[in-house]
Amino acid sequence: MTTADPTAAFSADLTNRPGTIRNRVLWTLQILLGLFFIIASGGPKLVIPNTLADNAPENLTIPFGLLIFIGVVEVAGGIGLMVPRLSALAAAGLSVLTVLAAATQAFIADKPMMGIFPLVLAAIFAWLAYERRATVVDLRNSFAR
Repeated sequence: MTTADPTAAFSADLTNRPGTIRNRVLWTLQILLGLFFIIASGGPKLVIPNTLADNAPENLTIPFGLLIFIGVVEVAGGIGLMVPRLSALAAAGLSVLTVLAAATQAFIADKPMMGIFPLVLAAIFAWLAYERRATVVDLRNSFAR
């Protein structure tokens, strides 16, 4: 009969955590990108959606309700990036959102060059999600109790 070593799970968990300098870089990126998505990206979609639709004609192809939903998701993702236990899930969700934004720019708005910035953001968010993967295990363990 084998017994589970509780220290083995703890030491394996520590190997997935980034070092001090990398952790500071990750938090700096998370805070900056979180503020960007709250203030500059999702916020205007919620506060002034009519003006946004008037100033950006490519948004006219997106239904008004979907535009509001995207704003809510962006603000929630921005907040989630700054919450330690939610950072990996928020980064993964924002990665998917930005890939979809790039596809929208390329295929619906017919401006494929405008899709480069969302793809760069998607790569950054995927990297953040990978580096913060230990927080998903912590979150799962907190719900398992």
